[in-house]
Amino acid sequence: MSLQGRTGLFGGTFNPIHIGHLRVAEEAWRQFGLRKVVFIPTGRPPHRAVDEGTPAEARYTMVCLAVEGHPQFSVSRIEVDRPGPCYTVDTVATMRELHPEGVAYIVGADIFARIETWHDWPRLLASCPFIVAPRPGTPPTVFHRPPFDRAQIHFLDMPLISMSSSEIRRRYRCGLPTEGLVPPAVDQWIRAHGLYGVATPRLGG
Repeated sequence: MSLQGRTGLFGGTFNPIHIGHLRVAEEAWRQFGLRKVVFIPTGRPPHRAVDEGTPAEARYTMVCLAVEGHPQFSVSRIEVDRPGPCYTVDTVATMRELHPEGVAYIVGADIFARIETWHDWPRLLASCPFIVAPRPGTPPTVFHRPPFDRAQIHFLDMPLISMSSSEIRRRYRCGLPTEGLVPPAVDQWIRAHGLYGVATPRLGG
């Protein structure tokens, strides 16, 4: 199945969004001829609380800052504004109605490998094609068995993305360098608002 002209859906907590996320979105858009990629920051993930309690609005703002200057990218508030837990299967169903050209869901291999822990995963697997980004420790052979035989899976041809949001949060918390890990506008926003325990700039002399 060709994904040409479909809209890519890229969900996640994005806590914070980093350069690796943008590379995955760019490669998905380029390799599969997607019309655009819509980032979908989650509001309240069903599996657990967001690490460090970072509010949905803060994560949404960071994603908006990250995609500025990328006309092929946009950001949706669909999960940020939804009360209660956010289930991917419901988000995909709504986005399919909004995008009659068709959608494809972009996901990291490590997360996709745990699909059977997701809410109503059989319906989700049947709802759209999946674009899977390589991740350390999750070889493509993982998806050569049930239940992935139910899904249309397309693998991104790109180097492994080893950076993680949890490691970036740790670096902020410990005062370690973060240059080149997050977009400059996002880094400035994190530091200005003291996210992840980073020291806020002192005003005045």
